Amino acid sequence: MLKRVFDRFRCDLAVDLGTANARIGIAGEGLVLDEPSVVAVHQRTNRILSGGCAVGHLARQMWGRTPDSISVVRPLSHGAITDFELCEAMLRYFLRKAQRPGLRLRPRVLVTVPGGITPVEKRAVFNSLERAGARQVFLIAQAMAAAIGAGLPIAEPVASMVCDVGGGTTEVAVLSLADVAASRSIRTGGDRMDQAVADYLRRHYSLRIGMAAAEELRIRAGSAYPLEEELTEEIRGVDTASGLPRRASITSEEIRQALGDCLEEILEAVRATLDDCPAELAAELLDRGLVLCGGGSLLCGIDRFLADRTGLPVRVAPHPLTTVARGALICLEHLPQWRPILQSSDDDV
Repeated sequence: MLKRVFDRFRCDLAVDLGTANARIGIAGEGLVLDEPSVVAVHQRTNRILSGGCAVGHLARQMWGRTPDSISVVRPLSHGAITDFELCEAMLRYFLRKAQRPGLRLRPRVLVTVPGGITPVEKRAVFNSLERAGARQVFLIAQAMAAAIGAGLPIAEPVASMVCDVGGGTTEVAVLSLADVAASRSIRTGGDRMDQAVADYLRRHYSLRIGMAAAEELRIRAGSAYPLEEELTEEIRGVDTASGLPRRASITSEEIRQALGDCLEEILEAVRATLDDCPAELAAELLDRGLVLCGGGSLLCGIDRFLADRTGLPVRVAPHPLTTVARGALICLEHLPQWRPILQSSDDDV
């Protein structure tokens, strides 16, 4: 009876704390929040606009459209917290929004982190979430959560390989027997791709565009592998010489060229992970293949690009944007089973 009463007032949360987006799930209910990891603040006071509510979607609408007195910023970079105060405020807002109204106990929170995170960065995650209202915090590697969310049999003595291409980082890992056999974490993802597109337009077209426009262009016409019918897109920006707005047309072949270095870095991370992997597990991947997830996996042809360059079968997870969050939620719902692979705020970091 006491346990049922306790469970009624407890609301445990799974958080995919990404550089570009934050997703939160509630045990037994599924994903309940999916918002950009951005906040809008006054430059002079560093206070969040709209009484602390200019977070997520509302702040994203202001991206690139604010006067000098207002900044729209990301409190995270490459999966690590860079502004503790703003990150704490953002997390407090998201946790409050995700939970059901009414009297609630402070939740236990399971949060995903990049594989290459340092002990100092781990402590920053623990502290930020605890100050944002968490009673206890558990960490799980993004690659592990991605493999669980993709439905891979990571607890069995077989090779499972996953590549999570996020906004700030790309996580590659080979897993077996509920542990990581080999992994790589690189600071290349959707943000680097958008910057590469913007830099290409500035160099070759003398056109300056914002990151939001670069992201939209990458999504509409970007590709990692030659298309059957190449596309042409019109882009609007500011001429770097005259300072006047103008239009230009760019082809999907040019965007693919702009993304070349980023794709090569992801490919090298996959190759390095395979090179570190035990020979028996690596051989199994010729049949089992590689699973892609994350927003970057939606780049047209990236599965064919990696398959062509590695010789492995490559497929994209059914729900690539939410694969990591779903994996974290599965861990949270079966916490006693997965507790040995998690790091808690009660442990030494």
